Amino acid sequence: VEAAELTAAAVVRDAAAAIEAAETPPTLEALAARAGYSPFHVLRLFKAQTGLTPRGYADAVRARRLADAVAEGAGVAEAAFAAGYGSLRGAYAAAGGITPGRARRGGAGETITAAFAECPFGPLLVGATARGVCFLGFAGPREALLADLRRRYPNATIIADDAALADHVAAVLAFIERPRGGLALPLDLQGTAFQKRVWDALRRIPPGETRSYSEIAAALGRPAAVRAVAAACARNPVALAVPCHRVVGKDGGLHGYRWGLPRKRALLAAEAGAGD
Repeated sequence: VEAAELTAAAVVRDAAAAIEAAETPPTLEALAARAGYSPFHVLRLFKAQTGLTPRGYADAVRARRLADAVAEGAGVAEAAFAAGYGSLRGAYAAAGGITPGRARRGGAGETITAAFAECPFGPLLVGATARGVCFLGFAGPREALLADLRRRYPNATIIADDAALADHVAAVLAFIERPRGGLALPLDLQGTAFQKRVWDALRRIPPGETRSYSEIAAALGRPAAVRAVAAACARNPVALAVPCHRVVGKDGGLHGYRWGLPRKRALLAAEAGAGD
């Protein structure tokens, strides 16, 4: 059974990588040919481990590309067609109804204070406006983390001030050390209405527990919006504070954590452990 599970995980990882790398989503038949299985079997494996069909996963990837391009300053129409949408209507629907003006503001008029620290997973970057933490990233080179913050808020003024965010950074480090204690930070979450509903749902998942994409969609009263939930998870700007690491595949498998599956596994193991 263990060998079969490893084979299934490898098939799904390969299919997901193929979808991520392709400009045009590969067909189910093409993914099946790569795996050496029937299309039905690949579909079943993919859905069991991710909670999504390959098509749904591809839609989430495309929605993420659209959001990233708009955040970087591209026009909505340009970004939509570059991401593979055939119409602006489809792009707006995938983005949760985000409007062109709202998408392009990109932090205009905002001042974001940023602070770096070292954590067990590597460099940690916290960014905050006057209203609360708007960015939390880790486990990457400092330059890459800062570039991610600037990509999300291209029009904001970003200033470095470790002392100003010392309490926030200390809270994050304490959470990583003892995650069952939870992480309570003032947050300034900037996203679409649907994204915010998803992020709120993630914050309600207790430490030591997990939910699938489909369970979150059902809890929001949108059971058919599984791929939109996945896209919102991918756009989470505050790792750990909005615990997208607690979202797993329908079968409980670990998938799609941008900070790396080993770190997701470590966080979940620590949260499930005895103690606090």
